Amino acid sequence: MGEESLKRRKGEDRGREDRQSIQSHEPQTMNLQKQVGLISGISMIVGTIIGSGIFVSPKSVLANVEAVGPCLTIWAACGVLATLGALCFAELGTMITKSGGEYPYLMEAFGPIPAFLFSWTSLLVTKPSSFAIICLSFAEYASAPFYPGCDPPQAVIKCLAAAAIVVITIVNSLSVKLGSYLQNFLTAAKMIIVTIIIVSGIVLLAQGKTENFKDSFKDSKISVSSISLAFYNGLWAYDGWNQLNYITEELKNPYRLVYVAGREGHVLEILSYISVKRLTPAPAIIFYGAIAIIYIIPGDIDTLINYFSFAVWIFYGLTVLALIVMRFTRKELRRPIRIPIIIPVIVTLVAILLVLAPIISAPELAYLYCVLFILSGLIVYALFVHFKFSWTQKILKPITMHLQMLLEVVPEDEVTE
Repeated sequence: MGEESLKRRKGEDRGREDRQSIQSHEPQTMNLQKQVGLISGISMIVGTIIGSGIFVSPKSVLANVEAVGPCLTIWAACGVLATLGALCFAELGTMITKSGGEYPYLMEAFGPIPAFLFSWTSLLVTKPSSFAIICLSFAEYASAPFYPGCDPPQAVIKCLAAAAIVVITIVNSLSVKLGSYLQNFLTAAKMIIVTIIIVSGIVLLAQGKTENFKDSFKDSKISVSSISLAFYNGLWAYDGWNQLNYITEELKNPYRLVYVAGREGHVLEILSYISVKRLTPAPAIIFYGAIAIIYIIPGDIDTLINYFSFAVWIFYGLTVLALIVMRFTRKELRRPIRIPIIIPVIVTLVAILLVLAPIISAPELAYLYCVLFILSGLIVYALFVHFKFSWTQKILKPITMHLQMLLEVVPEDEVTE
């Protein structure tokens, strides 16, 4: 009896040791650094909406309509449109609780091709051009004090903007937490500046300086093209109302869209990888920075805003249309927020007008380039996603491998011993 008890005890000890050995060798999953909390999340949304647009757009809106009255009317209309759009995205975000902005909604409503075209357009058009506009605006204001009485040279503005892109890219590649601190600081700085402007305006109005409001519609330039372009600039200042939908899954894990699309195989695989040492999506951040620098070389702020707005409102319209479609095709989905159907109908119609009006009344090469970029995504989708020809994989595999070694990055679910 004593021998059997001893053997049983030894067997239990050996089994416990084996289990501990197995557990000690279980693979560990590498995840993105989760350092964006509630305050940082709010700062990201507020900081995105109150960005360079509020300092750049007023001049461009006024230049398009040439009078204070229609300028203020357009600003109010842009605010209403942004609010209606945000209500539509609130229903979508609570109905489909996935990160990635418009991407999962287009995927659910229309399938992979529109979703891919959105990620493709975001990859090459909207995100980098937005980054370029912000840095060009910063460069223009930062260099202005050194050139009193005249505009700073374009070469100076572009070089300073490129330097800003490099700094921001490095900061966000090194640490999510450091990037979050930078975002909080810049948001606070912008809020202080905007508050000073608002208080100054109120003081001037209280002093009776209302000359600009007399005959405010006199000599205005009203046309379909001028109103559309004024809307583009006004809506650029409001852009960011959809940012909460990019961090729906978990506030502490904000997926920058290219990361989510890369995870689904809809963009280059390397773009969905994360840094081994820094735990940040460094390849995606570096890619955005590189494309943004390319945009600032030939472009100026107004052209890039038109280019950005044209592209982004194509997909805003499609996304809100997806909301209407899913009211009939996905009735089983739970909708904690349900808005009247007239709201997405209005937003969709306005989006169609904003996209078609500039092409018809004031066509520019920028719109043609944008359409070509979007349509070229169909070729890329066919070759690299749908058919996945073997020769495309042979090209991409060594490129991915060498970039992975150079940047020291791995897939998020990569296992390590």
